[in-house]
Amino acid sequence: MDVRSEVNKHFKFTLEHVDKHCGARAGYIDTPHGRIHTPVFMPVGTHGAIKALQPKELIDLSIEIMLSNTYHLHLTPGSELIAKAGGLHKFMGWDRPILTDSGGFQVFSLQKNSITEEGANFKGAKGENVLLTPEISILVQQNLGSDIMMAFDECIPYPATEKYVENSIARTHRWLDRCVDAWTNPRQALFGIVQGGVYDKYRKICIEEVTKRNLPGYAIGGVSVGEGPEHMEKVVKHTAPLMPKDKPRYVMGVGMPEDLLMIWENGVDMSDCIIPTKFARGGTLFTNRGKIRIEHKNYRRDFFPIEPNLKDYVNTNFTRAYIKHLFDSNEILGQILATAHNISFYKSMAVRAREAILEDRFLEFKASFLDGYKRD
Repeated sequence: MDVRSEVNKHFKFTLEHVDKHCGARAGYIDTPHGRIHTPVFMPVGTHGAIKALQPKELIDLSIEIMLSNTYHLHLTPGSELIAKAGGLHKFMGWDRPILTDSGGFQVFSLQKNSITEEGANFKGAKGENVLLTPEISILVQQNLGSDIMMAFDECIPYPATEKYVENSIARTHRWLDRCVDAWTNPRQALFGIVQGGVYDKYRKICIEEVTKRNLPGYAIGGVSVGEGPEHMEKVVKHTAPLMPKDKPRYVMGVGMPEDLLMIWENGVDMSDCIIPTKFARGGTLFTNRGKIRIEHKNYRRDFFPIEPNLKDYVNTNFTRAYIKHLFDSNEILGQILATAHNISFYKSMAVRAREAILEDRFLEFKASFLDGYKRD
């Protein structure tokens, strides 16, 4: 049985509307664990948890999907243990959709790695040798039971020569075939990843090759890896419109508000990043007027909400002065409230963008947002 012929019974993308003034899209994805409205920003729970938040708080914020990390869960506690616990949804007490990355980004980000045709070798936290191959990545993700699995690929660094990129994407295509061969559960959708560095011709080649596999969705990888915002925008503007219109489009690892507006304008449906949660734990909060450092002395007597236009639990009940006090006192509640706020702010951005797309006014929404948003 070719699992691709069965997956559509469990996973479906519906494109509702494309803004008539640009490429921005609104739609929804149906999965075995619920519907995801797009465009969507996915908070990252690397180890099967959003740091500082309980799953019920994410539900209260209407978060429809979160991301977890295949590589880290493979190391601890191990995917076999999670499978015995009933899968990642049951293990972590989250009954909504989950996307798992493949571990391919760790090939890029971890220092001591060795890439071969077989896969990638790592040194684990205790110095042990860890081998990650396309087959192992898919096996681990199937043990986890995520709704969306990512194919194992190499995240191409920046800068990279054309020859390096040419060889890398050829190997990524071979690895993709091995991922497809290892994929056996039609209740899990496998997404292919488009690489190609900053070179238009290799992005186009990669799209043509990856889409030949007729997968449920596709992602743009290898951006936000040090290439800078101009190169990122160039890659997304070139690549996204070439991707299938009837499948979800996902840009991996992009998370500054201004970058989200850029990728949404170019027809991207999904994105993720650690930025809102990581920044929150460090005391940086996002508002419609830009980022604020809550520990700054200016907020000691500031009795306004972090973002007055948000009517969530944090902004209805707490002031900037109180949250500053929590950070100054090293109270963990400060990180909890800050994280909830940032996730709520990103959710609000996506909701407002979706509403604007459905009314053919996304460009107006983007211009209005950026007009008031102070960028560093």
